[in-house]
Amino acid sequence: MNAKRDNERENHPQPHRGDAPNPGSNPKTSDAGGAEHSNREKDPDDWTTGDEPMTGAQASYLKTLSEEAGESFDGELTKAEASKRIDALQDKTGRGA
Repeated sequence: MNAKRDNERENHPQPHRGDAPNPGSNPKTSDAGGAEHSNREKDPDDWTTGDEPMTGAQASYLKTLSEEAGESFDGELTKAEASKRIDALQDKTGRGA
């Protein structure tokens, strides 16, 4: 073993892969200016990729919610349409609370 390398690791540990250097400095996740300025709650109508087909994760969750709500599943929705439908079905099933 290389004692110098081991000592450097102990004194200067590497950050974990998902760790941000300063989590409060990310404007997409911080609450600077209030929730209305957060990208986490952006209106689907304002998404630049909202007209693309829904993601696999959206389709999977939407199918589950549709089954629970006793409603039909539409696999041809856009990302924005799927997001709105998920919100509506969450309200109906109580999953969004």
